[in-house]
Amino acid sequence: MKAGGALVLTEDPGEAATRAVAQATKALGDAAPSLAVLFASARFLGTAEALVAAIAEQTGPLPLIGCVGESVAGGAREIESEPAVSLWLGAGLGPVETFAMEYVRTPSGGAYGGYLFPSEPHGEPYGEPHGAHLLIADPYTFPADGLLAHLNDKAPGAVVMGGMASASLAPRQSRLFLDNRVLTSGAVGVHLPEAEIHPLVAQGCRPVGDAYIITRAEGNVIHELGGRPPLVRLREMAAAMPSRDTELLARGLQLGVVIDEHRDQPGQGDFLIRGVVGADPGSGAIAVGDRIQVGQTVQFHVRDAESADEDLRRALERESEALGGRRPAGALLFTCNGRGSRLFAQPDHDAGLIAATLGDIPVAGFFCAGELGPVGGQNFLHTFTASIALFPGPS
Repeated sequence: MKAGGALVLTEDPGEAATRAVAQATKALGDAAPSLAVLFASARFLGTAEALVAAIAEQTGPLPLIGCVGESVAGGAREIESEPAVSLWLGAGLGPVETFAMEYVRTPSGGAYGGYLFPSEPHGEPYGEPHGAHLLIADPYTFPADGLLAHLNDKAPGAVVMGGMASASLAPRQSRLFLDNRVLTSGAVGVHLPEAEIHPLVAQGCRPVGDAYIITRAEGNVIHELGGRPPLVRLREMAAAMPSRDTELLARGLQLGVVIDEHRDQPGQGDFLIRGVVGADPGSGAIAVGDRIQVGQTVQFHVRDAESADEDLRRALERESEALGGRRPAGALLFTCNGRGSRLFAQPDHDAGLIAATLGDIPVAGFFCAGELGPVGGQNFLHTFTASIALFPGPS
């Protein structure tokens, strides 16, 4: 497997396509690309069709997925305030199948359509999953968390990585790239049944205080943690915390839901992070950005640049050791739009750390409104994470 990448800083779609394709194909040498992944910054919301058409004109017929994002990453850089296009070309990936999906609301809830994940015929349970799927979705029209929960139940072991498009704050205004088309809703993806992909998920939050069992809840509202109102637990915790952590609490409180209830002492990275979106001072209840259940173990979290750096650094170092000297061929980075300069003091943190740890490899990525990636053998929609699809090179 080989990869090539290009990062071009220009607002002109034709120029961006010409320069990006030339740089990325040069890195591939004689290898013919079998997949293109394209990310463009928010400046391209109005010219997305022209950009995709120009890329197709330069590459010829080629499977392609991508989107317009709030910001993009390429190589060791993260471009947050300038117009930019990041193109990644992969060769030697084996079969490549791109697809589009939609979510249709029904009287009983909703249904996902447009692509059938690998399964046995005639409605039998899902068979053994093969390879990995990359998925990029519109956050307003495609509830990716529901799809992932379904796959966790019906296709255990399946790997889904990607992110939620982030360039628009309005429904049906996303720009999703599929081959030579631009879609404004749903999701686009690619199935790589024979490609070797190593998923890495590093979180941007750390646990504080004690863990509690949810003892009373309804929907996304928690009424009791260990038999007492959550706000009472929070006030007691804050009173005993160092001033640095209370400052972090004030900037944004998060709640971590333990992923593996069989783990005796869950620590950083063992939680699914969800934002605390509201509170009722009268009852002491809190609302979180997801449905929760009585009996789940939870712990309050804070966003912490130092811990986020350590978590990503550890994940990359473990991967470097696991590769045993193999040089990665390339990587795709799906990082939260709450990271970057919003979290770290220095620019280019996530992309730069990949380069510093794994070498100067072709990387493309974008800042997401939610990241997709597996933890503990199950796929989740995350927040504040860096989700990395790493493609190992030849042995």
